[in-house]
Amino acid sequence: MRVGIKTLGCKVNQYESEAIKENFKKNHHEIVNENEFADVYIINTCTVTSLADRKSRQYIRRMKKINPDSIVAVTGCYAQVSPKEVAAIEAVDIVTGTNQKSKLVELVENYKKTSSSETENVVEEYEQLCEYEETGIITSMESRTRAYIKIQEGCNRFCSYCVIPYARGKVRSRAVSDIIREAESLIAQGFKEITLTGINTALYGTEEGFKEKNPIKEGLQGIEIILDELERLAGDFRVRLSSLEPTVINAEYVEGLLKYKKLCPHLHLSVQSGSNKILKAMNRRYGREDYLDIVRVLRNFDGGYGLTTDIIVGFPEETEEDFKESLDVIEKAEFCKVHVFKYSKREGTRAALMKGHVSFEVKNRRSEEMIAVGNRVSQGFFQDQLNTERTVLIEEYIEEINCLTGYTENYIKAYINCESLSFEKLLNTFVPVKLTELYKDGVLCRLNP
Repeated sequence: MRVGIKTLGCKVNQYESEAIKENFKKNHHEIVNENEFADVYIINTCTVTSLADRKSRQYIRRMKKINPDSIVAVTGCYAQVSPKEVAAIEAVDIVTGTNQKSKLVELVENYKKTSSSETENVVEEYEQLCEYEETGIITSMESRTRAYIKIQEGCNRFCSYCVIPYARGKVRSRAVSDIIREAESLIAQGFKEITLTGINTALYGTEEGFKEKNPIKEGLQGIEIILDELERLAGDFRVRLSSLEPTVINAEYVEGLLKYKKLCPHLHLSVQSGSNKILKAMNRRYGREDYLDIVRVLRNFDGGYGLTTDIIVGFPEETEEDFKESLDVIEKAEFCKVHVFKYSKREGTRAALMKGHVSFEVKNRRSEEMIAVGNRVSQGFFQDQLNTERTVLIEEYIEEINCLTGYTENYIKAYINCESLSFEKLLNTFVPVKLTELYKDGVLCRLNP
């Protein structure tokens, strides 16, 4: 069968879609672009906001229009949280949750054999999502340079605005041996950057019974368990963390990560608000000073340590003073990228029931102001990094501007002019550069001799 796969949402979904592709290929099916005519369409959905739900529904109907006789299977977070709603969509034939993605080949093949006209719903309740679902060792990625490895599933933090614990279930960690085996395979194929990802990666290895199943070096905990193993692998590669949650970690925890030489000096650290009042209402379990303590530890280690973040504007009862405190955190942390989100009421969360919801107009204004401040702060961070030396992983050649591009280890988009350079030889290699001037969404660089 010809199979098209559409992925919405986070890096974990992207990783899981790669696993789904590989499982279909192993069973002698052909993977095609999701916009092409196919016998089967898999929609790997997101439900982080009501907008994500709407996009998922749009893609479900769009796929069926391409081939009305196709089998449409919907999986992922939206399917897990709202299985009846998804099953009621006329185009849908199979609904699976977040813990049955490895079974999709079998489900689709059986559905085709039976020629069923009934929608098959195989979603478990979120309380039943207790075991890590191993989807197999990933051997390829769309990117030729960077590869994701999923190490963890689930979250038990229950931030008041977030539906993800209900979509992903309990905290459960992937076996150390499977993670390292996958890393060795990807490194052997030439991938130069390994990004560790999960629903809440800081919770890796924290569930009861994990240490009994995995041999762990004494003194190691959390994400360090994996970083220590990767540090000892042979090969020319670097490691990046997709994110760490300050709901789990603190300054002391982060300081323990700085000894790993393969770990990039870049961290995505979601702040969500700069107001202690709003952080408490969000159930984030830290204050603004706790967050800034982590920033200070990282910047004391490396003044150019790259920090990216997510931040929400317009959370219920957010005042102008609360909003200004968020802007202040952006200024103090000097992020290299700020992702701004307008609070979206999500049914099934505690925040949806709170009083003092902020108007659409105020959320829009605050969002625009914060984006402008975030962009200015990013430019300031880039400016401060000029004339410093970094290492870039070359990812692509852009013919229109005759530049090679990639990211420095501290996550600055780098542009290198290709005058007299053989770009074919430099693709997927590490090159030493000097940052020379601001350019587009990053910095122009020249190769160091």
